Amino acid sequence: MPSLKSARQSSGDEMKKAVSDSDMQSQAAEVSDATLRGFIGYHMKRAFNVLQADLTQTLKPFELRMLTYTALTLIVDNPGLRQSQLADAMDVERPNLVIVIDELERRDLIVRDRVPTDRRAYALRVTLAGRQLYEKAFAAMKDHEKRMLDGLDEETCKTVVAALEVIQKHQAKG
Repeated sequence: MPSLKSARQSSGDEMKKAVSDSDMQSQAAEVSDATLRGFIGYHMKRAFNVLQADLTQTLKPFELRMLTYTALTLIVDNPGLRQSQLADAMDVERPNLVIVIDELERRDLIVRDRVPTDRRAYALRVTLAGRQLYEKAFAAMKDHEKRMLDGLDEETCKTVVAALEVIQKHQAKG
């Protein structure tokens, strides 16, 4: 038979656990991010999370991801682009880009042609299937952007882009 002391200790422990679980749930519902909201970068990250989630769903029917869509678009817009140029344009390490290129090539969306003047280099070109998929994905991306920017006027969008370009320039300055 448990002693009175152990019964009190046991019920006290259970009460502490119950109170702390309740407190934690209450605190979780009331978490303030006011300090973080003082940073533009925090707002940018939160907005990017929303954009990325919608973008993922937008590209899913085409079996594309943000990286593969970006690569396909750059190849469509720059026929004969070399893999090294594509890596630089996408700001991706070259070994990581090979995986993206392999995926697009395996799906017959692009072809790699050896550059005659440099046997180590490949020129990337879109196939007919790649162009057709790109056109459908591009239309979906336009709808995605329109949905995400609903409520922002053209001037505000230009201001946001200009601000983001200023931030990007800081990368070049190191």
